[in-house]
Amino acid sequence: MVLAVLLSTTLSATAQLVWQNMDTAFGPLPKGVHVYRTNTALAGKPNIAYYIELPLKNKQLSFDALTGNGKRFTPTQYFEQHASPLVVANCTFFSFANNANLNMVVSNGQLKAYNTPAEKMGKDSSRYYYITRSAIGISKKRKADVAWTYTDTALRYAYACIQPSVATGSNADPGLPDLMAANQSITKPVKWKMQTAVGGGPVVLEAGAVKVYNKEERMFVTGLQDKHPRTAMGYTRDGRLIILAVEGRNPGIAEGATLEQIGQMLLQAGCEEGLNLDGGGSSCLLINGKTTIKPSDKEGQRPVPAVFVVTTTSY
Repeated sequence: MVLAVLLSTTLSATAQLVWQNMDTAFGPLPKGVHVYRTNTALAGKPNIAYYIELPLKNKQLSFDALTGNGKRFTPTQYFEQHASPLVVANCTFFSFANNANLNMVVSNGQLKAYNTPAEKMGKDSSRYYYITRSAIGISKKRKADVAWTYTDTALRYAYACIQPSVATGSNADPGLPDLMAANQSITKPVKWKMQTAVGGGPVVLEAGAVKVYNKEERMFVTGLQDKHPRTAMGYTRDGRLIILAVEGRNPGIAEGATLEQIGQMLLQAGCEEGLNLDGGGSSCLLINGKTTIKPSDKEGQRPVPAVFVVTTTSY
């Protein structure tokens, strides 16, 4: 039987989202794993979205990130090449020119990809924004965290900040001392010893409240109201990981969501913290190899250089 869940928090003054349980369409699923879908209009516009909730303490579940080692593959290709994971979701932003991830990736406790360290303030400027991009990580103790992160190829671990860097400087590749010197008021970063982590940005949910850090992270600085296909992740206080995918660019069927709207969706799913990941044509969420949202690229799934995966033991 399909279970309809009416959530009390609204995404607009005029609409509430109704989420339907879709477990039977994507099963079999391990204990505590559930899939939900909505086609409730979003601020009066057509909308389709899915999310999957995964109990972090369920030891039948293993959380990891896979990279293409300089190549890009579709989510279905990752699924086929890596023993058919329960979940495959796109994650990092990347360069089309060289297939490089532009956000950090941690697999088995090791950094596999790094953040963009700085961004030029203007075409003719000699100064740079010193960026700390957001990421979501899962520790060995199966606890999730969202943090603003700094990475360096010379350092074993990423470093986490409890607030984003808003500093500028003249170094195109700032080190951790440069970041600290330029951010006089920032709390000292700490080693972020995550077993698995993927980056994106910006943060859209902090301490149980929707707050979008697009300007601080230099992500979609003027695009707060833009609607796109979206992928996002967050975690709940009671230890569930939420992966959300919003369909878009599908006229008359699904227009996509703003950054604030995905923050509200994560909040409705019970998340305490959450962030936006790469979206647009990259957005894709596979559950047991089955598609959820329709990819917006006319070719279908976009090849990406990294994915977040959840694998299972027998159940």
